[in-house]
Amino acid sequence: MNQIRLLIVDDHPVVRAGLKTLLSVQPDMVVVGEAADGEAALEQVAALRPDIVIMDITLGGFSGLEATRQIKKRFPETKVLVLTMHESEEYLRLMLEAGATGYVLKKAANTELVVAIRAVQRGEIYLYPSFTRILLADRFHGHEGVNRSAQDSIERLSDRERQVLRLVAQGYTSREIAEQLYLSARTIETYRSRLMSKLGIKSRVGLVRFALSQGLLDDVIDGVQDKDVK
Repeated sequence: MNQIRLLIVDDHPVVRAGLKTLLSVQPDMVVVGEAADGEAALEQVAALRPDIVIMDITLGGFSGLEATRQIKKRFPETKVLVLTMHESEEYLRLMLEAGATGYVLKKAANTELVVAIRAVQRGEIYLYPSFTRILLADRFHGHEGVNRSAQDSIERLSDRERQVLRLVAQGYTSREIAEQLYLSARTIETYRSRLMSKLGIKSRVGLVRFALSQGLLDDVIDGVQDKDVK
């Protein structure tokens, strides 16, 4: 079994120790490193190349937001899962924009974190249930990245463009999408630019919202919604 390699980034030693204990008992996971601040996180990602970074937002030095931006810029294959006390729509949007593909609250870590890690490793977006509703609500409001003209544009997309849109919205890198579709990474970047131009969308978060509004990610979020109902 290939274990999911994890890096824990949190400025509280007790929290890191607790997370390591929680995750080390999972047969498909291994904690390969820890970091207390953004600078150390970057160094650890460069040295260890983890599959997933479990990232707090409030850190010493530069923030988890900036650390996420830099990790995704320098190591796009590394996924970032946010684990934070901030139950904030604004933080959610900022972290997704920075490149994170999951957002879990610390108060729910015992029940949600392991599930979130596995979902993110599969290439899915994982959001704490209350935050799923925030993004779904955007289908009823044409704000911040998805306007009405964009919502009417799905029919103008080719099958391949829809396929790329779905994968981009799920958080896959251009290289990962290229491997799945047997295309070059440069071709995927061209598709991504064309999508943003056609839809009038300027960010990855906007693409996520648009994909949600058109039902392209329904199967990805169904599990989270079902859990919320229960």
